Amino acid sequence: MSMDADTKVRPDTDTRPDTRHDDGDRERYAHYVQKEKITESAVTGSPVIALCGKVWVPNRDPKKYPVCPECKDIYAEMTK
Repeated sequence: MSMDADTKVRPDTDTRPDTRHDDGDRERYAHYVQKEKITESAVTGSPVIALCGKVWVPNRDPKKYPVCPECKDIYAEMTK
């Protein structure tokens, strides 16, 4: 493959979404995500994005955790 002499590529630049598990409080909560996105993730293994911005692949029972306060507040604002 030939590259133009003016083209520069930064090898440390990653444009893929960050799907690593967050450290901290967001791991302790159940998050609000569109139901069809949860189903899609279960089939494809693709990550989902919660209302609060957390990105992860769901793999635990959300009923065992309290609801994320940030997701709850955003949802309340959306349904006013």
